[in-house]
Amino acid sequence: MSRLSFTRRIAFTASASLGAFCLTVLPAAATATPAQIATSKTNGVAYLKSLQASDGSYAGPGLSNEWAFSALAAAGTAAVDVTPGGDATKNARSVYRDLLATAAWPSATPVVTDYERAALNAYAAGIDPSRVSASRNLIGDVYSYWQTAEPGYFGPSGNFNGTVFAALALGGAKTQAGAQRIPQSLRDALITRIRANQHDDGGWNYGKAEGDAGELATTSDVDMTGAAMAALCVSGVPNTDADVSRAKAFLKGKLVPSSGAFNAMFGVNTDSNGWAVSGLNACGINPQTGDFLTSAGKTPVDFLIAQQFNPGGGFKYLPSDTTPSAYASVDGLRAVAGGGFTAAPPAPVTVGAPQWVAQSAFVPGTATKLALTVDDGTGALKVCSVAFTPTGTTTTLGAVLDAATTSATPAGCVSAVTPASGTGTLTALNGKANSGSGTWKAGVDGSAFAGAARGTVINAGDTVALRWGS
Repeated sequence: MSRLSFTRRIAFTASASLGAFCLTVLPAAATATPAQIATSKTNGVAYLKSLQASDGSYAGPGLSNEWAFSALAAAGTAAVDVTPGGDATKNARSVYRDLLATAAWPSATPVVTDYERAALNAYAAGIDPSRVSASRNLIGDVYSYWQTAEPGYFGPSGNFNGTVFAALALGGAKTQAGAQRIPQSLRDALITRIRANQHDDGGWNYGKAEGDAGELATTSDVDMTGAAMAALCVSGVPNTDADVSRAKAFLKGKLVPSSGAFNAMFGVNTDSNGWAVSGLNACGINPQTGDFLTSAGKTPVDFLIAQQFNPGGGFKYLPSDTTPSAYASVDGLRAVAGGGFTAAPPAPVTVGAPQWVAQSAFVPGTATKLALTVDDGTGALKVCSVAFTPTGTTTTLGAVLDAATTSATPAGCVSAVTPASGTGTLTALNGKANSGSGTWKAGVDGSAFAGAARGTVINAGDTVALRWGS
């Protein structure tokens, strides 16, 4: 199997970083100078702009170029500023948002990584992933793939990459204010599963390894090691953590001294190198110093820049290639620019264009989804996507919980709510009642938890978390 077909399987078929996901400035001591990196970014952005279709699109049926949004953002270019022939009515952000809002997207048989990929790239494009349109909430879409029988996994556990990219999307695509929108209990569940799938050699692969000694003993993949270590770090794990250090050591062991490249499953190539560097970037680990400066004075960033055609700006996939690859160019530019698997959108230069676009209110009568977690304090976290049709421009926590009793995916997130009507304080949920200092509290989009009441106002796209405790 070719490296490209492997990437396709991971990124778009069976499957598919912030704070530290967007390290856009490398220190002067790095072997690739700031001037070289700046030139690489300028030329790389120019090449990615050349991939835009005449209708303004990057994404389309099958394997497409939408990952360009994550690379453009890391390199400091806003998607709304990318236009075909200067036609602002066809800017890349608006066209992508329109695509994500259509009922037919992504397909009749979607997989979880469709929504994770979209959340990462929508965020980078300046589209709030939970507020794409009146009917599209990508965070809610991802929540619907929670595995009740195997908590912490998203999508079939055999496709472990679906869980890795869930962590990247849910932890990386923050709120417009830069806050974590999901509760720490959910991040912890993801961390537990990612740790359990770490191979004996310190890396990861795209398939499930947890509980299988034979699989845990197999050689890891450079690409998925970069993605999984990024997933840990974006979920709040520090880069001094033992498992992150093991991943770092695995990557160090794959370095080719003469070039600074990583020797990946399919040999030396730009995509694998880009994913590994993005993982290091996400964890705040400099890919140009210390363990990643070879005995020949080369680093992974040196290798990536050597793979770039200049002034054309595209990156080749293999060192022997004579033409650029769109996918290699995305992975290469994002890594050289200091990014992980997404980046906060830059401020646009287009006059009047906002940094963010988002659905501001519910549209009465238009069916939508909200993301909901319920933590009763016993460790039995419930995660679901709640489908409902609002009757006003806002709704209430009570209405969301009532809908969750019959219209949640997966089912069972909410079985009973007390009181069953009105706007008063929530006194019991799923049979767990308030008792002494232990009460039900609600948080919205990562806000501090406060007393939960049925009348608490919920707005379009809010990520709702309920927690029992003091």
